[in-house]
Amino acid sequence: MSEFDRAAEAIDDGELVVYPTETVYGLGAAALEPDAVERVFEVKGRDRSKPLSFAVPSVPSALQYVRATERERRFMATFLPGPVTVLCRRREAVPDELTADRDRVGVRVPDHPLALRLCERAGTPITATSANVSGQPSVRELADLDPEIREGAAVVLDGGKTDGTESTVVDVSSATIHRRGAQADEIEGWLETH
Repeated sequence: MSEFDRAAEAIDDGELVVYPTETVYGLGAAALEPDAVERVFEVKGRDRSKPLSFAVPSVPSALQYVRATERERRFMATFLPGPVTVLCRRREAVPDELTADRDRVGVRVPDHPLALRLCERAGTPITATSANVSGQPSVRELADLDPEIREGAAVVLDGGKTDGTESTVVDVSSATIHRRGAQADEIEGWLETH
């Protein structure tokens, strides 16, 4: 069985997987499974009050899990796949554990072939959070992976060195950029003109 097949199976089994994206390495788990989400928080040492985002293989697949306005859909059609996290109203299937009890959830459609294949194969949204211990720098190459993350993950997928600029987190409904990252200026321009 290939590493990739093992990774897809690990997500199915509620385990964690380190995977490359077009920004930094991500830590993936079944995002709709509270126990798997809980493991992500544990391994990262992340504060439970800080929500996690999820990754899916396409915008249509994202719309199964969020209620997006017309404007949010237009934004997603423009910027996804890409290094952008879009906050949308979640549907019932998205657990409180993922969103820290908030009514919005971050959606990622990574612009990276391996990440997209993993999302596709998993058949469920996977967590989209950087594969690092909270407070430590994000990881662009596997040599820099924190030992806690390496030990906590069932499979580590090697995609070489990543670009390293984190995704821009945007709430289209309030035209707010919560974290400036890749394409932030372009996003700002879109928000002002649409």
